[in-house]
Amino acid sequence: MSGRRTVEDQLARVLAAVRVLDAEARPVRSAAGRTLAAPAAAAHDIPLFDNSAMDGFAVRGADVAAASEDNPITLRVVADLPAGVALDPPLGPGDAARIMTGSPTPADADVIVPFEDTEGGLADSLGEVRVLRAPAKPGVFVRRRGTDLRAGDEVVRTGERLGAFQVAAAVAAGVAEVTVTRAPRVAVVSTGSELLAPGEAVTRGHIPDSNGPLLEQLVADADAEVVLVARVTDEAEAVRAVTAEAVALGADVIIFTGGVSAGAYEPVRGAFDGQGEVEFASVAMQPGKPQAFGVLNSGALVFGLPGNPVSVAVSFEVFVRPALLALQGRAEIQRPRAVFTADAAWTTPPGRRQYLPAIVDLATRTVRPATAGGSGSHLAGGLARAHAFAILPAEVAAVAVGDPIDVMLVG
Repeated sequence: MSGRRTVEDQLARVLAAVRVLDAEARPVRSAAGRTLAAPAAAAHDIPLFDNSAMDGFAVRGADVAAASEDNPITLRVVADLPAGVALDPPLGPGDAARIMTGSPTPADADVIVPFEDTEGGLADSLGEVRVLRAPAKPGVFVRRRGTDLRAGDEVVRTGERLGAFQVAAAVAAGVAEVTVTRAPRVAVVSTGSELLAPGEAVTRGHIPDSNGPLLEQLVADADAEVVLVARVTDEAEAVRAVTAEAVALGADVIIFTGGVSAGAYEPVRGAFDGQGEVEFASVAMQPGKPQAFGVLNSGALVFGLPGNPVSVAVSFEVFVRPALLALQGRAEIQRPRAVFTADAAWTTPPGRRQYLPAIVDLATRTVRPATAGGSGSHLAGGLARAHAFAILPAEVAAVAVGDPIDVMLVG
């Protein structure tokens, strides 16, 4: 552990450098995926008016309180109310209005009798209706105005992501426009003279660049915008050139993969080490020990991640994703975590926190490694099966079947 930084310390340094991005007003339907910079308040009540929860008859409860199959009560049907009408017909004693779900309830009615509780149902629903069952309680099947939200109530909170449910709720509450932070602009750069474009024919000594596509998807999943995807050779000057390009494109974040370790050809270290903008650190985690982070004069955050794909995935989830969400002002920046039970045994690296790609069974609340090859940072194939990371403390040397395991859910 000597000389190694804790995960918490490294993350704290990252988050201390984050400044929430500027906000803008947008129509609610074009703001999906953005984070609220100010609360969205209801423009009107939900429901907007008393309305029927069932297809049936709007009646006065006192008229049908004694109804039963042995004592059916006959009412006059004096109005027909499909959804979308604004009528409010008067109902005297013994009167009923045929009503469809969502239609405004007449002011004189206080219960809805469903078709199922009448003798003829829909087939015999105009003229007269014979009620066979009394309402179970006063007000049954009447949706009262404002029981969900009142005008002025907070529909979506500051710091909350505007997802599908939030968009629907805002629209239902009459919200036309919301104030949201803009999406972070992100540059993704893979370093390595051995890298090939995805789909390019492989040759000895060369491998496909899977880190670029991996990060493109992870960045998009964090509601950020990819403005540059590049591959550069193991030369410091190439890193400097692509950094200048990213800055010119207005990147808020630049993510490098590879080139941050202690080898002979480490272009990210060569470009930034000793310049005072980017710090290189050894973090007590596996995978992902070598990390780089800093802030350029432009204000862009720079992340230097290890080059192996599993290391990239872990490092992104632990450090980069929280920063991207914090830039957006998100109230919750961490993935959900839960405790599962190990249904396989495995060993862990000494003195380092392990993040192991894992498979969880939600029905049995169990977890196992996603690959039989262990926790090697190069085992990209196992990522296809992983939808979680099992997290083991540095002091744990091995996992036995039945052990409780802290799990980060990522998919």
